[in-house]
Amino acid sequence: MQFALFIYHGTMPTPNTEAWNALSEDEQKSIYAGYGAVNKNPAVTPGIGLGPAADAKTVRVEDGKTVATEGPFAGLEGAVGGYLVFEAEDEAEAVELAASIPAAQFGGAVEVRPVVSY
Repeated sequence: MQFALFIYHGTMPTPNTEAWNALSEDEQKSIYAGYGAVNKNPAVTPGIGLGPAADAKTVRVEDGKTVATEGPFAGLEGAVGGYLVFEAEDEAEAVELAASIPAAQFGGAVEVRPVVSY
């Protein structure tokens, strides 16, 4: 069974920010290692890299006109920071993997959603 895991960074420090620079080198390496371990899992298909949420545009059509606004749909702290697809035996296994993702441990969250075909 496949699950899509959507990674929300929330308040987690991310590279090239003051909060990231405030972390020790060991803390930074630990976060990188956590993501590396997830991506090495043979049942994981990593998503493509996403740019910063601050660079996003949200597009809607209102009264037949395209309206593009600056920023992600859910606001910066609610924006998706990354995603992956995980081939799991069941939802419990997907939840276990989600808990190992650094964002879930450092101020963010990971949404686990079954993949379906329509």
